[in-house]
Amino acid sequence: MSGNLQTENRKELTVRGLILGVIITVVFTAANVFFGLKAGLTFATSIPAAVISMALLRGFKDSTIQENNVVQTIASAAGTLSSIIFVLPGMIMIGWWADFPFWTSFAVCALGGVLGVMYSIPLRRALVTNSDLPYPEGLACAEVLKVGSGADADASSVEEGRAGLFAVLWGSIVSAAFAVVVATQVFASDFVRYFRVNDRGGVSGFDFSLSFALFAIGHLVGISVGIAMLVGAIIGWGWGVPHFSMLGDLSQPVADLANATWSHKVRFVGAGAIGVSAIWTLAKLVKPVITGLSSAMAANKVRKAGDAHTLPRTERDIPIGIVGLVTLACFVPIAWLLGYFANTAGLGDHLGVLAIGGVAFVVLMGFFVSTVCGYMAGLIGSSNSPLSGVGILVVIAAALLLVAFVKPYVGVEEGKAMVAFALFITAVVFTVAAIANNNLQDLKTGQLVDATPWRQQVALVVGVVAGAAVIPPVLDLINKAYGFVGVAGAGAHALPAPQAGLISALAQGVITGNIDWSLIEIGVAIGVVIIAIDEILARTTKSARIPPLAVGLGIYLPTVSTLMVVVGSVVGWFFDRRADRAARPESTKQLGVLLASGLIVGESIVGVVIAAIVAFADKLGFSNLQAPLALVGADFGEKAQWIGGIVFALIVFFMYRWVARMANRIGAR
Repeated sequence: MSGNLQTENRKELTVRGLILGVIITVVFTAANVFFGLKAGLTFATSIPAAVISMALLRGFKDSTIQENNVVQTIASAAGTLSSIIFVLPGMIMIGWWADFPFWTSFAVCALGGVLGVMYSIPLRRALVTNSDLPYPEGLACAEVLKVGSGADADASSVEEGRAGLFAVLWGSIVSAAFAVVVATQVFASDFVRYFRVNDRGGVSGFDFSLSFALFAIGHLVGISVGIAMLVGAIIGWGWGVPHFSMLGDLSQPVADLANATWSHKVRFVGAGAIGVSAIWTLAKLVKPVITGLSSAMAANKVRKAGDAHTLPRTERDIPIGIVGLVTLACFVPIAWLLGYFANTAGLGDHLGVLAIGGVAFVVLMGFFVSTVCGYMAGLIGSSNSPLSGVGILVVIAAALLLVAFVKPYVGVEEGKAMVAFALFITAVVFTVAAIANNNLQDLKTGQLVDATPWRQQVALVVGVVAGAAVIPPVLDLINKAYGFVGVAGAGAHALPAPQAGLISALAQGVITGNIDWSLIEIGVAIGVVIIAIDEILARTTKSARIPPLAVGLGIYLPTVSTLMVVVGSVVGWFFDRRADRAARPESTKQLGVLLASGLIVGESIVGVVIAAIVAFADKLGFSNLQAPLALVGADFGEKAQWIGGIVFALIVFFMYRWVARMANRIGAR
């Protein structure tokens, strides 16, 4: 009896946990937004957040594993809500927005995110409690929490938790310091060369970024994805750029011709490869999703829910009545938001159709993608869930509905407004999908550490609101400082935002038909070939794979965003192989993951700060508006490349050596 009472009264949803979770969410969201726009990938934040939480809350004698779980639940929103960068920058790319209006962008993220939480609550028992789905990331996070703060915690695990915090902190400090020196131009930001490849005028080149964040993402995604991105880069710059450049203006400088060819030709080939790969990934999951959902729902009907007051603490969700009220409360502002957008876009004559039809689309498509993404998260993990494929399907569906019900009644000049509306409503649904994709993973972690579901659900809502408040100003800063590839006036360091570019191109293609579909078709053909090769490898080898989506990203992204990812994946693979021979292999690998997470966070946060300095350089009195922190001139560029490259390699060597030795010291005690 007393044990049950103690379990009921243990600390879980605390003020200090909420504050810590929000702080981590703000930092990790800003980092994920910047990095996602740069590399087309976001990083999972649950495990780094759990390690930071355990290290900081360990100083309180009454801290619990459930309290640490709430902190990582809040912070996990950073890794998922930031996925809105796959859609929202498209509004800039099509020339509809000049910046990101705060309240509109915040409302899209917050309303969609809260709706994603509400939609996933009724699915918890079917897909988590009464399901045999593996939830790989939820399981991994639960194991970290158990070892660091649960019943399994001992002196060794406490030291391991402290080592994990050091790995995150020093990784952040080192990458941040390197990024600051890069901003002074004493170290070069990249190592770049362009050249002619034949006597017919074909050109190519490479741009090797000295980025710890890109290096770290390579470690996290693994060797298969890294090699696949290398294959994509070879297709893009070994075949695509040389081939299409021969058809261009050969009088241009080599660098200009190469970049123009990639931007106007090869990028759309990559878009086709990404599209067919994402749809193929979704198609492979259709059968297991339908079968799994059917069996889960059937099993859930057989089980009697019982009265809420008699349910054990670990089975109590937010009451369904409150879920219903919150859901309805979200629909009202969503309807107003869609109506307001339509009216300001010049589509006011069709306000009723767009507002009411838009809400119906959000309701039905939102619940569909919540269910599918929730199941996919359980099946293959949140990070591996093909959210970009979901975005592609949603924007195509939205665009086709607009073509069917609105386009016949508007003029040609309203075409751009329809594209903007398609992207806007896709952004709402996409946010629903992203959060649902994450929420069930968190609830699985909670189930494994005896957490209270309703407290986790409240925590995730807090994380959604905190993340939604950070995303618009960070996006705005980055847009003002750098811009996006393909947008008029974007600077030399414009960020690719690959998924947003693809989704906006699809919306334009369906509604206005102003896209070179032949390039997309070439990309689709390449994607089909890669899919076939990957399927053959899956059937004939145990581990060798070439993920088609990663190949598409390798074609679509500039080499400045891919080559260092490849290097990171190779170094990470060697580190893990050496870790297998260590005294504590899993602990060593985990420290490597945490070091990589720190490297991403440090550089990304400094990137946001430098973006703010660049954006307001004129107001701050800097004379060099493009590189306000520069300490050397352009003539130092060649030296900066070699100095930066050598220092980068030395830091990588010593940081990984330090992490490995730290893990060995823990194992020896």
